[in-house]
Amino acid sequence: VQLQASGGGLVQPGGSLRLSCATSGFTINYYAIGWFRQAPGKEREGVSCINNSDDSTEYADSVKGRFSISRDNAKKTVYLQMNSLKPEDTAVYYCAADRFNPCTVVHSNPRYYEYRGQGTLVTVSS
Repeated sequence: VQLQASGGGLVQPGGSLRLSCATSGFTINYYAIGWFRQAPGKEREGVSCINNSDDSTEYADSVKGRFSISRDNAKKTVYLQMNSLKPEDTAVYYCAADRFNPCTVVHSNPRYYEYRGQGTLVTVSS
């Protein structure tokens, strides 16, 4: 099982980035897929999650209206579109997957994700 996050980088406040999570080794259709982030000295924070059953989504209050998650099962890839970025969005972003727990569980408790990939650093600074 592999999840490879990409698309991070340095962006100015107000800018946009799109993160991608390329998966392999499992059938993405059967998994809830999400993103969580961790800033230096802070706890992991669930950012967004999308269910496999009905594509319903969860978002952290801090990113609602600015971030959007989507999945392309044919490409085995999940995306996180991040707009209106703020300095407080600076963190390492990880994508993760879980077959047995829905987003309502793993989004608020990112440690419950069954699989996690290596992260991609997002830095929002002028």
